[in-house]
Amino acid sequence: MPLSECCINIDSSGQELIDHGTGVFPVACYQDDFRVMDVPWHWHPEWEAVRIMEGSCTIAAGGHRTTLKAGQGFFINSGILHGCWDFENSGCVFHSVVFHPRLISGSADSSLHLNYVLPLMDNSSLEWMIFSPSLPWQQEALDAVEKAWQACCKGDPGYEFHVRNDLSNLVLTLWQHMPPEQTSAEKKTQRETSRIKTMLAYIHQNYHLPLTVAQIASVVSVSESECLRCFRTSIGSTPIQYLKYYRLQQAASLLISTDKKISDIALCCGFQDVSYFTKSFREQMLCTPAEYRKAERRSG
Repeated sequence: MPLSECCINIDSSGQELIDHGTGVFPVACYQDDFRVMDVPWHWHPEWEAVRIMEGSCTIAAGGHRTTLKAGQGFFINSGILHGCWDFENSGCVFHSVVFHPRLISGSADSSLHLNYVLPLMDNSSLEWMIFSPSLPWQQEALDAVEKAWQACCKGDPGYEFHVRNDLSNLVLTLWQHMPPEQTSAEKKTQRETSRIKTMLAYIHQNYHLPLTVAQIASVVSVSESECLRCFRTSIGSTPIQYLKYYRLQQAASLLISTDKKISDIALCCGFQDVSYFTKSFREQMLCTPAEYRKAERRSG
């Protein structure tokens, strides 16, 4: 199986739309290069395991945020909202394996599913897990991720057995070290994650409109102050900062995929002032919209 192209395509709720692997072999490997693009907020029903190869990145998931460096890695559980960004322009590169739990368990009534896979998926305390080579069992997890990634990329005859075996070892290691069930504080975090997904869906559906914090808060029936607290706790920004970020991401996509005028793209992405759009785009992308379009089309 060749290396899959990293392309985050999400629906209005933030769920990733891309198919990872195939129906008969639901696993795909990616090389995420943060010199090309970050990994924006999204979620998917598959599990994801990552080993950082170069540089450092900031990873956020389940209301927590930390910075990891080359040699470390992490696991993201099914359905968990997460994002990843380069840390201080370090040129982070990581190897990612995204796989559906059924790759390990087979049928839903198997002992593998009932005794190992389901407890991991249903453990509300296991939103994510960090791997550091200083702990032997976490080094084993990192090795399993890399072995599966390499086998998946090479695609030699019989590679499916090796990939499934390596990922099965990873899942067993996670099961052996999974945390106890959540506390009341963690249950609150889970409720906030559900709220965030709903509010992000509203932003994604209506980003072209002049949204306010009050409107965003109303979709989950909370106050503006609670909406602000929820955003800061879960994704580390305000609703309006995220709205601006999402508008610029959509504008960047349109600059590459269409021949629309830059002024028209600014308007359809919610920017009423083109000069403000250009200034904001430069701050986030480190170049003007015109420069971005020219560079991306040349590289494509």
